[in-house]
Amino acid sequence: MASFSIPLTGLEADSTALNTVANDLSNMNTTAFKAQLTNFADLFYQQIGSTGAGDPIQVGAGVKVASNETSYTQGSINSTGNATDVALNGPGFFVLSNGNGGFEYSRAGDFSLDSNGNMVTSNGLSVMGYPAVAGAVNTNAPLTAINIPVGAVQQPLATTTMSMTANLDSASATGTQFPAAVTVYDSLGQAHVAAVTYEQTATNTWTYAVQLPNADYSTAGADVVPAAITGTLTFNANGDLATVAQGAGAPQTVGTAAGDVSSIALNFNPAATNVLANGAAGLNIKWNLLDPAGTPNISQVDTTSAVSATQQNGYASGQYQSFAVGSDGTVSVTYSNGQTQNVGQLALANAPNLQGLALLGNGDYETNSASGTAAVGASGTSGLATMQDDALEASNVNISTEFSDLIIAQRAFEANAKSVTTFDTVTQDTINMVH
Repeated sequence: MASFSIPLTGLEADSTALNTVANDLSNMNTTAFKAQLTNFADLFYQQIGSTGAGDPIQVGAGVKVASNETSYTQGSINSTGNATDVALNGPGFFVLSNGNGGFEYSRAGDFSLDSNGNMVTSNGLSVMGYPAVAGAVNTNAPLTAINIPVGAVQQPLATTTMSMTANLDSASATGTQFPAAVTVYDSLGQAHVAAVTYEQTATNTWTYAVQLPNADYSTAGADVVPAAITGTLTFNANGDLATVAQGAGAPQTVGTAAGDVSSIALNFNPAATNVLANGAAGLNIKWNLLDPAGTPNISQVDTTSAVSATQQNGYASGQYQSFAVGSDGTVSVTYSNGQTQNVGQLALANAPNLQGLALLGNGDYETNSASGTAAVGASGTSGLATMQDDALEASNVNISTEFSDLIIAQRAFEANAKSVTTFDTVTQDTINMVH
């Protein structure tokens, strides 16, 4: 009988609404949980007649749940101080491997590291991203599991380039020397102090001499300490470095034009007998005279001679210490030698129809024909979120809204239940009249 079936549809729909509210409230503290809202729609109508004006008289058949809509609004971001925690600020999902060659998606960034250093979710799914080779991330490569090289040792890098930002006092008397130094590294990671001595020999003219300490060379047998690497620098009337003569060679213009020179060759192993005492390969270093903009690094003006900065590209070996995730998802590792190296970049994805995503539990989602295929990209591109390390996104459940919805659903359930008992009373009275 319609008298019973109609309120029963209401009871069923209101029960779904109550369950939805209960689920939202129970997940108030679940990382990155997204609240849901139950929407209703009326069922088909039966025409039982028409009015004198010809208008149809229609009676409804009840109500149904039209949708359980998920709210993907941003949750608040809370700092945790845990390096494996990552929060998303904006649209998108982390990409996870389901272990079967497919992907799942999540906004819950409460990750951890497994015994192999792989970044995984709380339910053991691998976090996917773009690989890095020698510190360079390749966003065109297939996604791979993000791995942190815990316990790894970074191999040393021999110095191949160096620069010195310095000023030589133009008011210095002839014969004035100004000592400077640059620390460089050999192929075994041992540090060597390259002493650079500038000496003014004439107006706007200085010589340079570069040498490693004698103790850095082997003295066994026929081995001898090589002579210092020397040359001459000249400056123009504005104090800019104009020419350089390497050794006894002719002066060459310093610049970036064709035929100009921009560096000095420093070969600290000019002969087979001049070997480093620790057995490392000989050092061959390019001393850059220009900065990236093409401006000379060394000047000569009337102020005290001084070195403001030195740079070189070598380093000693280092032990893994920690890792961090940048706002673009780049995962960088820090070693005990002070060096950092990129080991990958977390990937993000988004679906054309978020309401079509399948909710799998554990904060995971799956795409299907309703949601459309997920588009994968890098953080901060194509409308995707940026990332915040050492933080987590909180649930977006609003307790005030949920309690309001709870009261409404409760009242509706009670009203439909009252309809059932009313119709039961009416039916019983009808039966009694017959008897």
